[in-house]
Amino acid sequence: QVQLVESGGALVQPGGSLRLACAASGIRFSIYHMGWYRQAPGKQRELVARISSGGGTNYSDSAKGRFTISRDNAENTVYLQMNSLKPEDTAVYYCNALGTVRNYWGQGTQVTVSS
Repeated sequence: QVQLVESGGALVQPGGSLRLACAASGIRFSIYHMGWYRQAPGKQRELVARISSGGGTNYSDSAKGRFTISRDNAENTVYLQMNSLKPEDTAVYYCNALGTVRNYWGQGTQVTVSS
């Protein structure tokens, strides 16, 4: 059974930082491209950042320079370090595992940026 379990979401003040984690099980983690997406109320789900099986990364324009995605294949975990958070970063953040055939999603973790 495949599971992607996100953690680390919280209420944080503008300018603050959070580190999200997504623990994967039931897949051969190292061969999957991993991504973080987010969905704000009334908006479509959008890509935040992704990291390939080889470690290459790419970011949305809004995440560049503030967020860092990384992965630990030994721990089957992908991380998203978020700095300089803004109210517009408020959303549910979802972990995604993309393989050649399969595509899996986590249940999401809420990030709220507010004073």
